Amino acid sequence: MPVSKRERPGLTTPDLVLLSLLAERQMHGYQANLELERREVRHWAAISKPQVYYSLEKLARLGLIHEAESDEAITGPERKVYATTLRGRSALADTLERDTWTTQRERPPFLTWMALSWQARPGVFARQLRRRATFLRQELAREKATLKSILQEVGHEFHEAVWMVRLTIAQCRAELLWLRRIQQTYGRRAPACNPKYADDQTTGRTSHRRLKYPSL
Repeated sequence: MPVSKRERPGLTTPDLVLLSLLAERQMHGYQANLELERREVRHWAAISKPQVYYSLEKLARLGLIHEAESDEAITGPERKVYATTLRGRSALADTLERDTWTTQRERPPFLTWMALSWQARPGVFARQLRRRATFLRQELAREKATLKSILQEVGHEFHEAVWMVRLTIAQCRAELLWLRRIQQTYGRRAPACNPKYADDQTTGRTSHRRLKYPSL
């Protein structure tokens, strides 16, 4: 049955992850969730357990995956075994060609906190810096263990999982160095010397009701 235009929504991150996973081998929803957990996919892609089943239904309806035969003696809708169709692999390949994958920047919550932190109560800034550093050291240790496990499974260094984890390790190290410098100098923190504000276009005057945020 052809899919109507109304049933052609853009592919979400969970959709793409599942299409890629099912392109490797056929599996049912429960297996997919186990594999996502094993690979720690949720550390780099936002996909919940309920989203897995929602995406499977959506992808099947769009003809991007199909129900496959299985030798396993299992029953139930959550145990339907799926595989990626030729159309599904084509849709995944098309999506991976978009330039938006390479022309966007992340918006880490910690940077939002940093921009607003001048409004925090006394002592909070230093305390939050320590918490962030502790978290990053824990993540660094976890990522190092993950990298070791991946190298054992893959057997070589030329694999996307190895590259991804090494980038995360480099980012953790870079941020820890950045935090250390801030911890050494935050006592000299001061407001902007030459703050600038947007003009009120309706009156031609600068609005005095705006909060005086520091220059970022």
